[in-house]
Amino acid sequence: MSQRTDYPAGAPCWVETLQPDPKAAATFWAELFGWELAERTGPEPGPSYYIGRLEDSEVAGVGTAPAAGVSPDWKTYMRVDDVDATIAVAVQAGGLLIDDELPSVEGDRRALLADPAGAVFGINQRLAALRVNEPGAWSMSMLNTGDVRAATDFYRALFGWTTSTFDAGGVDMTMWHLPGYFGGEPSQPVPRDVVAVMALLPDAEAPARWDVNFWVHDADDIAARAEALGGSVVTPPSDQPPFREAVIADANGAPIAVSQLVLDA
Repeated sequence: MSQRTDYPAGAPCWVETLQPDPKAAATFWAELFGWELAERTGPEPGPSYYIGRLEDSEVAGVGTAPAAGVSPDWKTYMRVDDVDATIAVAVQAGGLLIDDELPSVEGDRRALLADPAGAVFGINQRLAALRVNEPGAWSMSMLNTGDVRAATDFYRALFGWTTSTFDAGGVDMTMWHLPGYFGGEPSQPVPRDVVAVMALLPDAEAPARWDVNFWVHDADDIAARAEALGGSVVTPPSDQPPFREAVIADANGAPIAVSQLVLDA
């Protein structure tokens, strides 16, 4: 388990899903992961926002989908010092502005962007996951893309990320590094400056996407409970040493990958 109090510019810092019925979605994920919910809806009628907490520490958010329509998929946000300046750099580097008028949450300035291949991600200045790398909390995000070179150039220009590759069971994976960043866990098998990973999509025409991974105590139990709560199992639990992994989704189809660390793997 890691507790964080701040994130440097360029580091992934927050995950959220924007839904047509945020209260129902927040309730689903809270019951599944054991969160307490803190509602951040303002005094006037408007968009709702719920923050999931573990032991009074923020782990993720569930909010109202913009009127323009944003998929309910979980989004990964990167910390920036200046949202408007980052939008300008992203557009110049070949990205696309999706929405820079997201409702403010706790005074945060946020925006959604897409990289040149269409993978959507967020940028913000304040919201942050204060507990990570433990059951019920976010552990890592992964970019799936058909153009690794273009993604490497784009995220280097935007966040200063560098890359290295590793063999994941015969499949080449890329690690994103943020020079000077120190996170993760002491026992992890990758350098502490790794902030995300990237995989090449087998089908170059498939939509690029950012996936979010949460740790769980028991992947099989989480999959069964997701279905019982009205969600679905996208990918049944299977062993991917040292983890047992699955992909689950809520009633609106927002997926999350879950990983159970198998200590005797």
